[in-house]
Amino acid sequence: MSGAWPWIAVAVLGAYHGIDPSMGWLFAVGLGLQEGRRSKVLAALPPIALGHLASVGLTVALIAGALASGAWIIRPAGAAALMLFGLFRLWRPQAHPRWVAMRVNARDLTVWSFLMASAHGAGLMLFPILMDLPANSPAMAAMPHHHHLPMLAAHGHLSLATAAAVIVLHTGAMLVVMGTVAIAVYEWIGLKILRSAWINLDTIWAGALIAAGLLSLAL
Repeated sequence: MSGAWPWIAVAVLGAYHGIDPSMGWLFAVGLGLQEGRRSKVLAALPPIALGHLASVGLTVALIAGALASGAWIIRPAGAAALMLFGLFRLWRPQAHPRWVAMRVNARDLTVWSFLMASAHGAGLMLFPILMDLPANSPAMAAMPHHHHLPMLAAHGHLSLATAAAVIVLHTGAMLVVMGTVAIAVYEWIGLKILRSAWINLDTIWAGALIAAGLLSLAL
Protein backbone atom coordinates (compact mmCIF):
# COMPACT_ATOMS: atom_id res chain seq x y z
CA MET A 1 0.00 0.00 0.00
CA SER A 2 1.19 3.52 -0.71
CA GLY A 3 0.08 7.13 -0.56
CA ALA A 4 -3.11 7.85 1.34
CA TRP A 5 -4.52 4.32 1.17
CA PRO A 6 -3.02 3.04 4.45
CA TRP A 7 -4.46 6.03 6.28
CA ILE A 8 -7.84 5.57 4.64
CA ALA A 9 -7.77 1.91 5.74
CA VAL A 10 -6.94 2.94 9.31
CA ALA A 11 -9.85 5.41 9.34
CA VAL A 12 -12.26 2.90 7.78
CA LEU A 13 -11.41 0.33 10.46
CA GLY A 14 -12.05 2.97 13.11
CA ALA A 15 -15.36 3.87 11.49
CA TYR A 16 -16.34 0.19 11.44
CA HIS A 17 -15.71 -0.03 15.18
CA GLY A 18 -17.81 3.10 15.62
CA ILE A 19 -20.74 1.41 13.84
CA ASP A 20 -20.42 -1.81 15.85
CA PRO A 21 -22.93 -1.54 18.74
CA SER A 22 -20.84 -3.84 20.94
CA MET A 23 -17.96 -1.35 20.86
CA GLY A 24 -19.86 1.31 22.76
CA TRP A 25 -22.63 3.31 21.14
CA LEU A 26 -25.33 0.92 22.33
CA PHE A 27 -24.04 1.26 25.89
CA ALA A 28 -24.00 5.05 25.58
CA VAL A 29 -27.57 5.11 24.25
CA GLY A 30 -28.68 2.79 27.05
CA LEU A 31 -27.20 5.13 29.65
CA GLY A 32 -28.91 8.10 28.00
CA LEU A 33 -32.30 6.38 27.95
CA GLN A 34 -31.87 5.31 31.55
CA GLU A 35 -31.27 8.89 32.66
CA GLY A 36 -33.54 10.47 30.04
CA ARG A 37 -30.77 12.89 29.02
CA ARG A 38 -28.84 13.34 25.78
CA SER A 39 -25.96 14.74 27.82
CA LYS A 40 -25.53 11.30 29.39
CA VAL A 41 -25.02 9.81 25.91
CA LEU A 42 -22.42 12.45 25.07
CA ALA A 43 -20.64 12.06 28.41
CA ALA A 44 -20.23 8.32 27.85
CA LEU A 45 -18.45 8.70 24.50
CA PRO A 46 -15.01 10.07 25.57
CA PRO A 47 -14.34 7.34 28.20
CA ILE A 48 -15.37 4.66 25.70
CA ALA A 49 -13.05 6.15 23.09
CA LEU A 50 -10.22 6.38 25.65
CA GLY A 51 -10.52 2.69 26.50
CA HIS A 52 -10.51 1.82 22.81
CA LEU A 53 -7.44 4.01 22.25
CA ALA A 54 -5.61 2.32 25.14
CA SER A 55 -6.35 -1.16 23.78
CA VAL A 56 -5.32 -0.28 20.22
CA GLY A 57 -2.25 1.58 21.49
CA LEU A 58 -1.10 -1.41 23.53
CA THR A 59 -1.49 -3.72 20.54
CA VAL A 60 0.37 -1.34 18.24
CA ALA A 61 3.18 -1.05 20.80
CA LEU A 62 3.48 -4.85 20.99
CA ILE A 63 3.53 -5.10 17.20
CA ALA A 64 6.12 -2.33 17.05
CA GLY A 65 8.34 -4.12 19.54
CA ALA A 66 8.09 -7.35 17.58
CA LEU A 67 8.81 -5.68 14.25
CA ALA A 68 11.79 -3.82 15.68
CA SER A 69 13.56 -7.17 16.04
CA GLY A 70 13.46 -7.56 12.25
CA ALA A 71 12.84 -11.31 12.54
CA TRP A 72 11.45 -12.92 9.39
CA ILE A 73 8.85 -14.81 11.43
CA ILE A 74 6.96 -11.63 12.36
CA ARG A 75 4.73 -11.48 9.27
CA PRO A 76 3.64 -15.15 9.24
CA ALA A 77 3.24 -15.13 13.03
CA GLY A 78 1.10 -12.00 12.87
CA ALA A 79 -0.96 -13.42 10.01
CA ALA A 80 -1.50 -16.63 11.96
CA ALA A 81 -2.57 -14.64 15.02
CA LEU A 82 -5.14 -12.74 12.94
CA MET A 83 -6.60 -15.91 11.42
CA LEU A 84 -6.67 -17.81 14.72
CA PHE A 85 -8.35 -14.90 16.47
CA GLY A 86 -10.89 -14.66 13.66
CA LEU A 87 -11.65 -18.37 13.99
CA PHE A 88 -12.01 -17.93 17.74
CA ARG A 89 -14.48 -15.08 17.20
CA LEU A 90 -16.51 -17.33 14.89
CA TRP A 91 -16.45 -20.10 17.49
CA ARG A 92 -17.18 -17.87 20.50
CA PRO A 93 -18.92 -14.74 19.16
CA GLN A 94 -20.39 -13.95 22.58
CA ALA A 95 -17.05 -13.93 24.43
CA HIS A 96 -17.50 -10.37 25.70
CA PRO A 97 -16.81 -8.76 29.10
CA ARG A 98 -20.08 -8.78 31.07
CA TRP A 99 -19.14 -7.49 34.51
CA VAL A 100 -20.13 -3.84 34.02
CA ALA A 101 -23.66 -2.89 35.08
CA MET A 102 -25.63 0.11 33.85
CA ARG A 103 -24.62 2.18 36.90
CA VAL A 104 -21.13 3.16 35.81
CA ASN A 105 -18.71 6.06 36.05
CA ALA A 106 -16.13 7.25 33.52
CA ARG A 107 -13.46 4.88 34.85
CA ASP A 108 -15.79 1.88 34.56
CA LEU A 109 -16.62 2.84 30.97
CA THR A 110 -12.94 3.19 30.08
CA VAL A 111 -12.04 -0.20 31.54
CA TRP A 112 -15.07 -1.84 29.90
CA SER A 113 -14.18 -0.34 26.52
CA PHE A 114 -10.55 -1.44 26.87
CA LEU A 115 -11.62 -5.02 27.60
CA MET A 116 -14.22 -5.03 24.83
CA ALA A 117 -11.80 -3.71 22.20
CA SER A 118 -9.17 -6.22 23.34
CA ALA A 119 -11.67 -9.07 23.24
CA HIS A 120 -12.51 -8.14 19.65
CA GLY A 121 -8.87 -7.89 18.59
CA ALA A 122 -9.46 -4.29 17.51
CA GLY A 123 -5.79 -3.31 17.36
CA LEU A 124 -4.71 -6.61 15.86
CA MET A 125 -6.41 -5.70 12.58
CA LEU A 126 -3.90 -2.88 12.14
CA PHE A 127 -1.05 -5.40 11.80
CA PRO A 128 -1.09 -5.66 7.97
CA ILE A 129 -1.22 -1.86 7.67
CA LEU A 130 1.68 -1.34 10.08
CA MET A 131 3.73 -3.94 8.23
CA ASP A 132 3.44 -2.05 4.96
CA LEU A 133 2.97 1.54 6.04
CA PRO A 134 5.31 3.77 3.96
CA ALA A 135 8.19 5.38 5.78
CA ASN A 136 7.39 8.80 4.36
CA SER A 137 4.00 9.23 5.97
CA PRO A 138 2.21 12.57 6.41
CA ALA A 139 3.04 12.47 10.12
CA MET A 140 6.75 12.18 9.39
CA ALA A 141 6.72 14.80 6.66
CA ALA A 142 5.43 17.38 9.12
CA MET A 143 8.28 16.74 11.57
CA PRO A 144 11.85 18.05 11.57
CA HIS A 145 14.31 15.46 10.37
CA HIS A 146 16.03 15.13 13.75
CA HIS A 147 12.69 14.19 15.36
CA HIS A 148 12.24 11.07 13.23
CA LEU A 149 12.43 8.14 15.63
CA PRO A 150 13.05 4.76 13.98
CA MET A 151 10.85 2.04 15.42
CA LEU A 152 9.90 -0.65 12.97
CA ALA A 153 11.67 -2.39 10.16
CA ALA A 154 9.15 -4.05 7.87
CA HIS A 155 10.73 -2.59 4.74
CA GLY A 156 12.04 0.67 6.14
CA HIS A 157 11.47 2.70 9.26
CA LEU A 158 8.20 3.70 10.86
CA SER A 159 8.47 6.58 13.30
CA LEU A 160 6.96 6.81 16.74
CA ALA A 161 4.98 9.80 15.48
CA THR A 162 3.53 7.70 12.66
CA ALA A 163 2.51 4.92 15.03
CA ALA A 164 0.84 7.52 17.25
CA ALA A 165 -0.91 9.02 14.21
CA VAL A 166 -2.31 5.58 13.34
CA ILE A 167 -3.71 5.15 16.85
CA VAL A 168 -5.20 8.65 17.00
CA LEU A 169 -6.69 8.51 13.49
CA HIS A 170 -8.24 5.08 14.13
CA THR A 171 -9.75 6.14 17.46
CA GLY A 172 -10.82 9.55 16.14
CA ALA A 173 -12.75 7.96 13.28
CA MET A 174 -14.30 5.50 15.72
CA LEU A 175 -15.37 8.33 18.08
CA VAL A 176 -16.92 10.45 15.31
CA VAL A 177 -18.93 7.57 13.86
CA MET A 178 -19.85 6.16 17.28
CA GLY A 179 -21.07 9.57 18.44
CA THR A 180 -23.08 10.16 15.27
CA VAL A 181 -24.78 6.76 15.49
CA ALA A 182 -25.45 7.12 19.23
CA ILE A 183 -27.12 10.51 18.86
CA ALA A 184 -29.09 9.41 15.79
CA VAL A 185 -30.40 6.32 17.59
CA TYR A 186 -31.17 8.23 20.80
CA GLU A 187 -32.89 11.20 19.13
CA TRP A 188 -34.63 9.78 16.07
CA ILE A 189 -34.24 6.07 15.28
CA GLY A 190 -34.72 4.39 18.64
CA LEU A 191 -33.56 0.96 19.75
CA LYS A 192 -36.44 -0.74 17.93
CA ILE A 193 -34.31 -0.61 14.77
CA LEU A 194 -32.09 -3.30 16.29
CA ARG A 195 -35.01 -5.75 16.29
CA SER A 196 -35.86 -5.27 12.63
CA ALA A 197 -32.52 -4.42 10.99
CA TRP A 198 -29.90 -6.27 13.03
CA ILE A 199 -26.69 -7.16 11.22
CA ASN A 200 -24.35 -9.72 12.77
CA LEU A 201 -21.26 -7.51 12.92
CA ASP A 202 -19.42 -10.06 15.06
CA THR A 203 -19.46 -12.56 12.19
CA ILE A 204 -18.40 -9.89 9.70
CA TRP A 205 -15.54 -8.84 11.97
CA ALA A 206 -14.37 -12.43 12.46
CA GLY A 207 -14.33 -12.91 8.69
CA ALA A 208 -12.42 -9.63 8.28
CA LEU A 209 -9.77 -10.81 10.76
CA ILE A 210 -9.27 -14.03 8.82
CA ALA A 211 -9.15 -12.13 5.51
CA ALA A 212 -6.58 -9.70 6.94
CA GLY A 213 -4.41 -12.61 7.99
CA LEU A 214 -4.53 -14.08 4.51
CA LEU A 215 -3.82 -10.65 3.02
CA SER A 216 -0.77 -10.25 5.28
CA LEU A 217 0.69 -13.43 3.85
CA ALA A 218 -0.13 -12.44 0.28
CA LEU A 219 1.39 -8.94 0.40
